[in-house]
Amino acid sequence: MFLISLSISAIMLNQAGFYPQAPKVAVITNSPAASKFYVITADKKDTVFSGNLSDEKQSTNSDTKTRIADFTKLTTKGSFVVNVPGIGNSPIFKISNDVGREVAIATLKGFYYQRVSMPLEEKYAGKWHRPAGHPDTVVYIHPSAADEKRPAGTVISSPGGWYDAGDYNKYIVNSGITMGTLLSAYEDFPAYYSKINTNIPESKDAIPDILNEVIYNLRWMLSMQDPNDGGVYNKCTNAAFDGMVMPGVTKAPRYVVQKGTAATLDFAAVTAQASRILKQYNKRLADSCLKAAEKAWEWAKLHPDMEYDQRNFQPAITTGPYGDKYFKDEWFWAGVELYITTKEEKYKPAIIDAGLPTWSNVAMLGYYTLLRFNKEPKLKEKIITMANGYATKLTAFQTVMGQSVRDFNWGSNSNAGNQGILLINAYKLTGDKKYLNLALSNLDYLLGRNATGYCFVTGIGTKSTMHPHHRPSVADGIKDPVPGLLAAGPNPGMQDKCKYEFTAPELAYSDIDCAYASNEITINWNAPIVYLANALEALKDNAGYTKRK
Repeated sequence: MFLISLSISAIMLNQAGFYPQAPKVAVITNSPAASKFYVITADKKDTVFSGNLSDEKQSTNSDTKTRIADFTKLTTKGSFVVNVPGIGNSPIFKISNDVGREVAIATLKGFYYQRVSMPLEEKYAGKWHRPAGHPDTVVYIHPSAADEKRPAGTVISSPGGWYDAGDYNKYIVNSGITMGTLLSAYEDFPAYYSKINTNIPESKDAIPDILNEVIYNLRWMLSMQDPNDGGVYNKCTNAAFDGMVMPGVTKAPRYVVQKGTAATLDFAAVTAQASRILKQYNKRLADSCLKAAEKAWEWAKLHPDMEYDQRNFQPAITTGPYGDKYFKDEWFWAGVELYITTKEEKYKPAIIDAGLPTWSNVAMLGYYTLLRFNKEPKLKEKIITMANGYATKLTAFQTVMGQSVRDFNWGSNSNAGNQGILLINAYKLTGDKKYLNLALSNLDYLLGRNATGYCFVTGIGTKSTMHPHHRPSVADGIKDPVPGLLAAGPNPGMQDKCKYEFTAPELAYSDIDCAYASNEITINWNAPIVYLANALEALKDNAGYTKRK
């Protein structure tokens, strides 16, 4: 039995809402004896749908019991609540052809709020406008990164990029999977992204906003490559984490630290992929990216298994290491991206096994690229097999997310997003709508149809994350957190030792800023929901979500 300190009664659903012709499900937890549910208008004046609750289901990830309210047949547009006698009303939700647009744009705009070295102006950032933060024009070579041409204390410039997470440092390894996911989102849906305006400073130029955002981080990444040998520094960082203050308040020295194989190969993959995408928009930048990718590859060949290790140097570096001891996945991904971009056989790697992507295992990003361009049959079979595995048995919340207790780890919400990306790829490969519906179930999970009842995207819905472990959101004096950021999600590891009301795997979430194990934000968790929410927006018409096919 799982430890739960008190019973929960609530109605969980996607707090943003539903496409008219898409599946629509609410989940009632630990319900009384009610057998019926009703969908009523938000003003409580009219009942537009009624139905029977399902039999009770036992969750495998807590003591929670659920009953399902399925109102898929309701296609009327408007604002509504689900009512269950004895419980009350759900959060307000919409049924609309554009119901996913707000989440899609907000999560992409979330990256703008993470920008380093530039002021966020009020006309773009609203009430979350702020000064530039860390200029990073004076960054020191740390002793761990020193060599004859750049001895310790050498000053370099490394401005721009995104703050990686709730802290104020910038990490190449985590930028790897983040940039790969965003670049893949664009490559899969270029026509869609050409029409998306997120109100960022570059929105009026000829480059899609998603690529403008990527370019802002890309230029920082390019500054992290040693021009003398092609190796890439692991991160640009303070020696220790800043306190809960606004960016730029502290003046601690900034360092670039030891080069490593994972960072260098992630860099090679990103710059190779960016090169082929940016050719039509900025040939000079595209050419620079390809040269940087090839130079990084050559450095990695000389250092094929250099693990990043920040110990035993002074000043001691205590910020997140993103250390990695396994490099086959980075070699594979970088090789794939260079091969697809250059068409040179010397880069083409042998296929390796791949699972759901994480910052430390990026092989699946190579799968997606090969399938996008080469339609490799073995890789198609692998994706379909994984997707069919997700389809075999949905959870008590009728989602893919949570089929295994292993889904609930540090950054669990990124698992939901990455499962959704894999299912989108299965749909693209087969045209089978069941995979799209399964992907949608995981977006429903992230937006409220989960055991906690939280919408995990800041600024969306009526019960969303309010106190993320995110320094600007804590320190800016504004009640609402910076919008468009995905919280980490339930994590029974609870490594932060903060207060958790519930400890079962699917409930181990605490909406307090000290809870960095479940309530921090990071760029690599935001990227999958950007892909998922925008893919569903891009596919909604062809899938028949907005009209009957």
